[in-house]
Amino acid sequence: MTLTAPDPMRPHEECVHLPGGFDAGVWFIGRIRTPWARREDCPKRGDPENGPECHIEVDAPWLSALAGVEGKDRMQVLYWMHLSRRDLVRQNPCFDAQSVGTFALRSPLRPNPIASSFVRLLRVEGKFLTVWGLDCIDGTPLVDLKPEFGVLP
Repeated sequence: MTLTAPDPMRPHEECVHLPGGFDAGVWFIGRIRTPWARREDCPKRGDPENGPECHIEVDAPWLSALAGVEGKDRMQVLYWMHLSRRDLVRQNPCFDAQSVGTFALRSPLRPNPIASSFVRLLRVEGKFLTVWGLDCIDGTPLVDLKPEFGVLP
C-alpha cells in the first residue's frame, strides 16, 4: 500500500513501508461535529468538564443501539483519525534532538489511527448526542460509543 504523507517528517523521525492489506474491517457508525476544522486547531486533550459543546451524530442503522444511553453521565468515544499518516514508528513532536516510539505518545499519527476520549454526556436528542470533552476535527468518523463504568486509579 502506498500512502502519500500529508506532513513532512521532522528530524529523527522514522517511518516504515505499510503492509499491502488490512487484517480487519471497521464500520463507521456516525460522525463527530466539533468547532475545529483543522488538526492544529484542536485541543491536545478534550475537557469533559468545561466544553465546548460538541455533537456526535449516529447514522440511521445504529439508532437502536442508543437505547439506554440517555441518563449516562460519561461515555467513551472511539473515533478514526482519518487524516493522520499511518507509517511513523518514531516521532519527534517537540522537534527535540531525538525521537520517541509512536506507542509512547498520544499522537494522532499511528498505524491504526483510533482515538479515545472520555466525554461528559449532556443530552441525547434523536440521533445526536451533545457532549463535552472531544478533541478532534469536525467530520471525524465515529467508531464506537461505550458507557464509562468507574475510573481506574
